Amino acid sequence: MSEQQTQVSLREAFLYWLKLGFISFGGPAGQLGMMHQELVEKRRWLSEQRFLHALNYTMLLPGPEAQQLATYIGWLLHGKRGAFIAGGLFILPSFFILSLLAWLYLAHGDLPLLQGVLYGIKPAVTAIVLFAGWRLAKKTLHTPTLAALALLALIAIAGFNVPFPLIILIAALAGWLLMKWCPAQLKAPAAQHSMTAQAASAAQTTAIINDDNAPTAAQRFSWRKLLVAVTIGIAIWLAAIGLLTAIYGWHSTQTQLAWFFTKAALLTFGGAYAVLPYVYQAAVEQYQWLTALQMIDGLALGESTPGPLIMVVTFVGFVAGWSEQLFGPDSLFQAGFMAAAIVTFFTFLPSFLFIIAGAPLVEASRQQAAFTGPLTGVTAAVVGVIVNLALFFGYYVLWPEGLSGKVDIISLLLGLAAGLALFKFEQSIMRVLAAAAVAGMLLSLVQGLL
Repeated sequence: MSEQQTQVSLREAFLYWLKLGFISFGGPAGQLGMMHQELVEKRRWLSEQRFLHALNYTMLLPGPEAQQLATYIGWLLHGKRGAFIAGGLFILPSFFILSLLAWLYLAHGDLPLLQGVLYGIKPAVTAIVLFAGWRLAKKTLHTPTLAALALLALIAIAGFNVPFPLIILIAALAGWLLMKWCPAQLKAPAAQHSMTAQAASAAQTTAIINDDNAPTAAQRFSWRKLLVAVTIGIAIWLAAIGLLTAIYGWHSTQTQLAWFFTKAALLTFGGAYAVLPYVYQAAVEQYQWLTALQMIDGLALGESTPGPLIMVVTFVGFVAGWSEQLFGPDSLFQAGFMAAAIVTFFTFLPSFLFIIAGAPLVEASRQQAAFTGPLTGVTAAVVGVIVNLALFFGYYVLWPEGLSGKVDIISLLLGLAAGLALFKFEQSIMRVLAAAAVAGMLLSLVQGLL
């Protein structure tokens, strides 16, 4: 690396990634905003264009884009060591926190106070998911064609149960065709482009890693490096799942968790909000590792903890190991913790592989725009999928007994209040969750007194 690039020491980067792992609340949008504000605007570790280039490619990948972006930036700063440090510290605090919360939920979930907290949080989570879709729509749906793509994706997944990977494939193809035949339907308004250009120019002037930096020898792309990285990644996966199969058997819960979450990591695009319907379909309906209400509770806990929202799979794994009593009724925590570790490992292994293997190729293609159209099409479709997820949660929160039962008026009021706080008064997600948790506790205390 050049003298300018070495201004960020490995220790300085380690401390930042460790801090980020504990404060990265707010889901993908909040985490991306934190990294942009800190790394581009304040610390000037990299320029606006380098940040956006990395973000665009991580959004094309299956898996959590915020964690992958952190891994990518870590790689830019300090190579493979930096990638593993940044990506690992982004998820480890959340893993331990969620494992602890899952244990408390399963071991002491019948406590009225805890039930009250979850009762208050769930309507807020529904509003938060809807808010995430609206915020992404504002940034993405610049033209009627993109809005139509989002609507068609919503109809496809909600009305016809079209598999999510197929929706993404069709959206990417539509984006590519629009880029070829009608590129104006993919473009943002000129004012937005102007603002982006100004921000890029300001960040470029002092960024340590800027648009003019040539890749180092370690960062240069070669087919040999790509082949070696992919081979090592596949070997690690084969060794891990082979060990589980040899010890527990292919049809065991441990191995099936590893196999399913490998597929989830590879076949799902668009971040946590998009992958959750796929996880729900398999974990709740197919394998019955947990119930629908437990899934919603898990998302509520995931929204309340730092780290990528996809870490809700850690909760899913813990509940699965606990409920299946993998080591007998006297070792429930050990079973849950092991299952959570398996799920987390197999969910994030592909993310590390995609960055370590693909980052040099991505850097070599910085001047190309071949993926712009497909990426825009995919992002538009993800808006529709996120809205579907909000409808899914809203159904279970507002009609806990099914459509034949009564509407939960209190949950409806809590959800409306959360939505008002987010949309109208622009309150942070953490404030909304905290207020919802307090409201749920107060309701629980009042019911206990009556």
